[in-house]
Amino acid sequence: MGNLDSYVQANQSEWARLEELVEKAGTNGKGLSGDELDELLSRYQATSSQLSHVRSAYGDPAIAARLTRAVAAARAVIYGAQPRARGALRNFFLNTFPAAVWTSRTAIFISALAFFIPAIATGIWIATSPTAIDALTTPALREAYIQEDFEAYYSSAPAAEFSTRVLVNNIQVSFLAFVAGIAWSVPTILLLAFNGAGIGQAAGLFHDAGEAGRFWGLILPHGLLEITAIVVAGGAGLRLGWSLISPGDRPRSVALAEEAQRAASVIIGLVIVFIIAGLIEGFVTPSPLDTWARVSIGAAAFAAFWAYVLGLGPTAAAKGHTGSIRDAVRITEEP
Repeated sequence: MGNLDSYVQANQSEWARLEELVEKAGTNGKGLSGDELDELLSRYQATSSQLSHVRSAYGDPAIAARLTRAVAAARAVIYGAQPRARGALRNFFLNTFPAAVWTSRTAIFISALAFFIPAIATGIWIATSPTAIDALTTPALREAYIQEDFEAYYSSAPAAEFSTRVLVNNIQVSFLAFVAGIAWSVPTILLLAFNGAGIGQAAGLFHDAGEAGRFWGLILPHGLLEITAIVVAGGAGLRLGWSLISPGDRPRSVALAEEAQRAASVIIGLVIVFIIAGLIEGFVTPSPLDTWARVSIGAAAFAAFWAYVLGLGPTAAAKGHTGSIRDAVRITEEP
């Protein structure tokens, strides 16, 4: 803390000057002279770098929040920011959403553990334990499920209707995982574990029957992207709950509000991801394409999502984007 205090003391006057210039500038920057605009740009660039340093070296939420607001406001002045729908939308997908996912990476990792540990444990248990298999269902029902019911599910309705149904269900699950986080993260973890165990149960049944290839050929095309989105949504829910457990030096209400704004960005961005996953599940998974082709399509969508997040997220965060939904409206597109 001592090092942070020294850092703040050394830079306090510069931050105050940036805030002063922003206030004087107004919404369009016309309140500043040419020299003052040059000074604003210089201080904006310096403060952006300092914000990145504060996050990585100190992790102090209060100082980071102050610098984030100052950088965002200065950026709005520099780029003549007036809220425009197109600029806000572009900013959301180029900066806000990838920054929200990137800054939530630790929570997303924990969310993945909450999903995959029960999935793997359940799958191994069912695939290797005759007692578990017998307790789960009868041989006749297992045979029908493996040979007919599981695959028939993906063709149970016209592709467009099925995709819509899947989309709505996945958004509901993700929204629940996000909202449930407000109860100190516990319901979110339970929901992730329950869904993971369900996948593990199905995998275990197919592996026990020697039909693993059929299972993975049906689940991977859409599942790679779909499960990714559910895990990311779970991470947003975990951060929401953690803000109540450990708000830092912020009041819990403030910490919760800030995390809710970031989580909202995640959920809104995931709607597009779920649309793509639903289209794959409705049109690709039940298609007559070879298994390798169907899985390749799913793998390409999965890789594209993470290339997008990992390619844009760190850069957006370094520029001062916090992932808050307010940033998408307040900071508009650069010229």
